[in-house]
Amino acid sequence: MIKKAVIPVAGFGTRFLPASKVIPKEMFPVLDKPTIQYVVEEAVASGICDILMIISRGKRSVEEHFDRNPELETLLERKGQQTELEEIRRISSLANIEFVWQKEMKGLGDAVKLARNHIGEEPFALLLGDTIIQSSVPATRQLMDSQARHGGSVIGLEAVPQDKVSRYGIIKGSKLDGEVYLLDDLVEKPSVDSTPSNLAIAGRYVLTAEIFSCLERVTPDRQGETQLTDALRILVRQTPMHGVLLEGRRHDIGNKLDFLKANLLLGLKHPELGKPLRIFLQELMAETEELANPHAIPPYTAL
Repeated sequence: MIKKAVIPVAGFGTRFLPASKVIPKEMFPVLDKPTIQYVVEEAVASGICDILMIISRGKRSVEEHFDRNPELETLLERKGQQTELEEIRRISSLANIEFVWQKEMKGLGDAVKLARNHIGEEPFALLLGDTIIQSSVPATRQLMDSQARHGGSVIGLEAVPQDKVSRYGIIKGSKLDGEVYLLDDLVEKPSVDSTPSNLAIAGRYVLTAEIFSCLERVTPDRQGETQLTDALRILVRQTPMHGVLLEGRRHDIGNKLDFLKANLLLGLKHPELGKPLRIFLQELMAETEELANPHAIPPYTAL
């Protein structure tokens, strides 16, 4: 049984500058709550309540979001805003969350190394803090179930368009039962012509503690960063590793277009906002089509 999760939230978020200069990308709101809350709630819904976050300078708001705020609670109680009061109290009691600081930005692999003392020798879940996955069964739970059957480390996968494989880490492997693959290798951002598949790493992992010794063997890249994929390539040569094609839809919140899509798609499922948002989008599409049709606009007539 997986009992612990690690969530790295230390990156700069350069793809979302200038907004991410002062607001951590993990704190960008999707509807009415920050991205990182969706990630924590996924871990909790999967049965994990012991969470370690890897943070860095400028990410203090992540800590504060999951802490108690007595002054705000008192204000809400005095105003009779019981629903809001219960929600912020729920957030602070979601899980046992601890924090470790990554003092220098040396890559995702370096961030994961900082979790070694907290994890010990147990297998653990790793969830990227800027990725939301919509699914009926939590994505982490899907990996945990597969790990219980097959053992070892398990990586969450998603199918991506063939012409976009160069943006992702891609797996090489053979299909087993259902949506499970036995992995042979992982390739970081392959070309379209040389890619071994169109199955990309989806920001969710269940890893054995062997990953830490593999990370120690990784040579940092030209930017001085230790890449997790390089450690996974070492691990897959030592012990069987599986991939699971996740049921669900992934949103990369560090990507501007995906951020907009996530707000729309989750908004359409919202019990209060879904219907008016759908009506607005229908009206907007009709208006856009009308403007795109030159025959729908009456010709200019001089007075």
